[in-house]
Amino acid sequence: MAPNIRNIAIIAHVDHGKTTLVDGMLRQSGIFHENEAVAERVMDSNPLEKERGITILAKNTAVTYKNTKINILDTPGHADFGGEVERALSMVDGVLLIVDAFEGPMPQTKFVLRKALELNLKPVVVVNKIDRPDARPHEVIDQVFDLFVELGASEEQLDFPIVYTSARSGTAQGEMEDTGENLEPLFETIIDHVSPPQVAEGPFQMRVANLDHDNYLGKYAIGKINRGSVKSGDSVSLIRHDGKVERQKIAKLFVYQGLKKTEVPSATAGEIIALSGIDDVNIGETITEADHPDALPVITVDEPTLSMTFSVNNSPLAGQDGTHITSRRLRERLYREIISNVSLRVEDTESTDAWQVSGRGELHLSILIENMRREGYELQVSKPQVIYKKIDGKLLEPIEHLMLDIPEEFMGPVMENLGRRKAEMTNMVSSGTGNVRLEFKIPARGLIGFRSELLTQTRGNGIMNHIFDGYQPYKGDISTRYSGSLIAWEDGEATTYGLLAVEDRGTLFIVPGTTVYEGMVVGVGNREQDVEINVCKKKHLTNMRSSTADETTKLKEPRLLSLEEAIEFISDDELVEITPKNVRIRKKYLKRNERTKAQKESNILKF
Repeated sequence: MAPNIRNIAIIAHVDHGKTTLVDGMLRQSGIFHENEAVAERVMDSNPLEKERGITILAKNTAVTYKNTKINILDTPGHADFGGEVERALSMVDGVLLIVDAFEGPMPQTKFVLRKALELNLKPVVVVNKIDRPDARPHEVIDQVFDLFVELGASEEQLDFPIVYTSARSGTAQGEMEDTGENLEPLFETIIDHVSPPQVAEGPFQMRVANLDHDNYLGKYAIGKINRGSVKSGDSVSLIRHDGKVERQKIAKLFVYQGLKKTEVPSATAGEIIALSGIDDVNIGETITEADHPDALPVITVDEPTLSMTFSVNNSPLAGQDGTHITSRRLRERLYREIISNVSLRVEDTESTDAWQVSGRGELHLSILIENMRREGYELQVSKPQVIYKKIDGKLLEPIEHLMLDIPEEFMGPVMENLGRRKAEMTNMVSSGTGNVRLEFKIPARGLIGFRSELLTQTRGNGIMNHIFDGYQPYKGDISTRYSGSLIAWEDGEATTYGLLAVEDRGTLFIVPGTTVYEGMVVGVGNREQDVEINVCKKKHLTNMRSSTADETTKLKEPRLLSLEEAIEFISDDELVEITPKNVRIRKKYLKRNERTKAQKESNILKF
């Protein structure tokens, strides 16, 4: 054992307070200077994480408490980023399972806990947000215990310690009746109940669980030393996924302290380290002492359930915003992503300008797309498609466990909507406050486009969470779009006069002055069929003066779609065009005669 080290991962459902709790642990361990200004959720360093208030990438930090170093890994709460969780759990010896004192266990709580129990990690249960006026900690603990039993926890795992916290105020207590003053009870519980790292005897061996990069030292390989020790300048063996062994040399060696990497001359088994000098290393590969190349098992992650086609932007407005627009640059970027994003799959297609990209869910893929557009890339993406399996001649599809929290008054339309999407209700619980929690098993393809409809049907009051549940036989056809698109019929600039003339046809996505092109989708119609409209129409000038000429004309408020909403909205014959400055929806075939021909061919194939 390495008695003065504890390696823990913080796991929880999204928004249950993981990152806020890490903030408190860092502050109270003396990492920051007394007058140092520290941002909230300091671990969420990625701009997208700060904007969305979620953790996307697992991150390392470390604090020292009573001569014991505690390495902490903050992990994402969304199941879409499960690959990050699985990598983090491969480096630790225990987990803090954080559960909201009101919401209790949620779908992602089940996902992350299952992963921890499978790796035989003993959890410490942290009931957070006990200062909420609607907190019900004792009921939540009963629900957590039931979840442990449901997931087949061992007797030792069922004997979990409990700490009650308010991460926002930085307090912890061993019993609800106690008064918390700081996080010392949490630190003490970690020291007492999380085992020190179990280390094997023998020469140096480490599995790469994560990668980092900076402009000075290049790529860092991050992992926990399984056995032995290592020094800066050591010659090592790098064991590839295919078993090939390469000689490499370690340039520098770092450990984590607070938010920084600290250079050290050497490190021993049990410590989480970052190595520089091995630039072409990949996640899951093993680094060992040069003369003892023994590989550790490769990290396994769940398979993707959703795929999209990424292609080169070939619209009439291509190349106006982006700096990376060629197929070569796009291909390089996608294949570079899979080096660190282990849940992602990228495959070439028959076209040299398109690639099949598969991930855990819409959020997983949309975060990649958003990062790419911010880096200056232009691309087009297709409607998300679920990944089917065929076993013993039967077609199987991915099923999601869906949990909704909605006001009771909206139950009718929401359940009717889910019925059309082939959902089956499994549970219904009333909260007693006018809200109801509904649970369903629903095909993954039935969830595409559902989030925006839920918000509309519940007037913004609906909350949904879902997690992959398994594969089941194909449930039959699902129709999720009941309205056709409003399509621009010519290139030009949208005018107020043109938009006024067509706004009663449906809901518009654009404002006056927007540049449009033939085949671009500019709104959603009131009918099932697509309709071509002229949004560039101008008012003819005459010598006649109208008595109302000076009256201001006011358009209805347009529906400006975000990237995720555009991806959810499109139908099979549409694409989302993404540039650094714009998100547009377009038909795959821009010309009317091409669309008509494609539709006829599609109808022939159906019959």
